[in-house]
Amino acid sequence: MSPTPPALDLSVFVVTRDEEANLRRCLDSLRGIAREIVIVDSGSTDGTRAVAEEFGAAWHQRDWSGFRDQKNHALSKCGGGWVLCLDADEALSDALRDEIKATVETASPELGGARCPRLSKFLGRWIRHGDWYPDRQLRLFRRGRGKFAGGAGHDHAEVEGEVVELKGDLLHYSYPDINTFVAKLGTFGDAFLEDRLARGKSWSPLGNVLRPWWRFFRGYVLRRGFLDGFPGYWVAKATAFSTFLRHSRLYEHQQRGDEG
Repeated sequence: MSPTPPALDLSVFVVTRDEEANLRRCLDSLRGIAREIVIVDSGSTDGTRAVAEEFGAAWHQRDWSGFRDQKNHALSKCGGGWVLCLDADEALSDALRDEIKATVETASPELGGARCPRLSKFLGRWIRHGDWYPDRQLRLFRRGRGKFAGGAGHDHAEVEGEVVELKGDLLHYSYPDINTFVAKLGTFGDAFLEDRLARGKSWSPLGNVLRPWWRFFRGYVLRRGFLDGFPGYWVAKATAFSTFLRHSRLYEHQQRGDEG
């Protein structure tokens, strides 16, 4: 039997709450690559902790404070020279795992981080076109050169230094069924409203009406969502409705202010 190759100087962290159904797949994709796995949990009542301990992950408990702050807290618990942030419903493809290994082992001092395309599965099909792909994510960076910024409900990584583009897919299993997608629409609306208010944006009747139509046309026609069959059509229609819903939240907020 050949010896197991040494793990990279890489810490991986995952923010969790009741992710027993997803976490094993996520952590299993890290075998042989992560020297350290850090879990920051905000009150799971299922078997999330047991799965984390099965993979030798460091377990930290913290009350929920929004994605940005929760991830920055998890980042502070990492000790590797490089850090990879994953969601529990994500996993590394074989190609992405190989690219991450090559990037960490051969990176020049100027390199600060790397983006990768995220490939989502929906209605039994990988969605390779439309607005859902390539959905590039900045998840890998040198510790000390990256942090999470943005609103508490809609975060993004900011990295100092050069950022390269990887080709391997980050596999995304966020919507096991239609009900899961619909259940998240309210959260999307909350995050959008928070972001727009923070930026001083007001409701636009023209934007509320025209943006959903544009999003459908862009995703289904210009970005060839039709090549993904009925799931591609569903994604384009759902994205259009989600856009309509988010902008309508601004109208609702404005009306409540006028009535108050």
